[in-house]
Amino acid sequence: MRVHMKYETVIGLEVHVQLNTRSKAFCGDATDFGASPNSQVSPISLAHPGTLPRMNTRQIDSAIKLGLALGSQFPEEIRFDRKNYFYTDLPKGYQITQDAKPICQGGSLPIRLKEGYRDIRIHHVHMEEDAGKSIHDQKEAHSLVDLNRAGVPLLEIVTEPDLRSGAEVDAFMTAVRQLVRYLDISDGHMEQGSLRCDVNVSVRLKGESVYGERCEIKNLNSMKFARQAIKHEFKRQTELLENGQKVSSQTRQFHPENGTTSPLRSKEDAPDYRYFPEPDMPPVPLEMEKIKSLAKEAGTLPWEYYNTFHDTYGLSAEAARILSETKETADHFLRLVQQSENKQKQIAKTGSNILIQHILPRFPLLEGFPLKPAQTAQFCQILVAKIIPTRAAIDVLLPAWIKAPESDPEQLIAELRLNKQTDTDELRRALTAIVQAHPKEKAIYKGGKRNLLGFFMGQALRKVGKHHDPGEVRKLLVELLEA
Repeated sequence: MRVHMKYETVIGLEVHVQLNTRSKAFCGDATDFGASPNSQVSPISLAHPGTLPRMNTRQIDSAIKLGLALGSQFPEEIRFDRKNYFYTDLPKGYQITQDAKPICQGGSLPIRLKEGYRDIRIHHVHMEEDAGKSIHDQKEAHSLVDLNRAGVPLLEIVTEPDLRSGAEVDAFMTAVRQLVRYLDISDGHMEQGSLRCDVNVSVRLKGESVYGERCEIKNLNSMKFARQAIKHEFKRQTELLENGQKVSSQTRQFHPENGTTSPLRSKEDAPDYRYFPEPDMPPVPLEMEKIKSLAKEAGTLPWEYYNTFHDTYGLSAEAARILSETKETADHFLRLVQQSENKQKQIAKTGSNILIQHILPRFPLLEGFPLKPAQTAQFCQILVAKIIPTRAAIDVLLPAWIKAPESDPEQLIAELRLNKQTDTDELRRALTAIVQAHPKEKAIYKGGKRNLLGFFMGQALRKVGKHHDPGEVRKLLVELLEA
């Protein structure tokens, strides 16, 4: 048996979600991304003596929204703690966070895998503030510090060790990004640091129930890096075990240039941070009315949309995935289907094809798409009822309607003469002319090369496709070619 087949990877995540609040967690500093270094700071975020933090209620609301979506439990009161460590990008020398009583406890997040959805258990979600950013690659002999990010509000999602591969980590992070965007609490941009994760990796023999020693890889801000780090750690740790050595519990850093990790320090435990209650922020009761109010505001979640599209309307797994990718697309599609009292499954299939193949490629995330769901539904009904040929509807009517969304589609059809059907004799004459113009191709077709029908169909549809159903054109072409 190959060595790596004996072992399995056990992975837990600590996901940092940077919230889209306008001000920082405990002061009024702005949180705009890309501002010039150290331009969004104040005496509070710089930890001047005598300054005091104040609570950002938007951070609490965001945490409750996330907890409701995950099915978490909430404590009776909110408490903050101090996590003490010293680093150049942490002005206070400590971080205001939550240790003993996180705001969200338990719950799960469904992730979509090839075999279907699987729930990943959540240990807890807590609120905290971000540190600043150290920059090591601009000056050879010095590191630079930008404190704009210091104090930006975060939610940290801590999972149970339920993940077993880089692909599952990818699926989890994709699900988190999708969910926080649905909830409108974060933009989820990993490349901007709005979504980062620390990956805790250990290995054990398959069938074992005891976890191995874990190593934490810090601040991975892309799925590619996370997969590479996990792959390297699995190889490194299994080689140590096979050589009779122990895996040391460490905090490690990832090197993107070669896909390896290296030790930063021994893995800290809670005592190393000397947690104690934050003395400048007393406990605050968590009002159940606030939770109930936010629960009423909660919309449909991404996996609920997916199940509706797949199970109720019969869409393929891939179509359901694409249409539930963003809240805007999912809302538009669901509303267009609900506009139709009859033939909902047929309208759903037509609508999904139109959105995926013809609208989303031109209007990603439906940004700038001018038609309302009722209008998209009306367009689908035109296709289903075959009021005009499908090609005419997609190639001519839809672009014209997008340019003039206030127009009446029946009037557009009349103005564009899309409903002017020539009679069968006229169609036959047009197709006869096409066949007679290509005697060599006709002979080859009759000789057995039936795929040349596609050539003739292309010629015919360019000439008469706007006014005739492709099925009718195909039927007459075959008749003429085989005559």
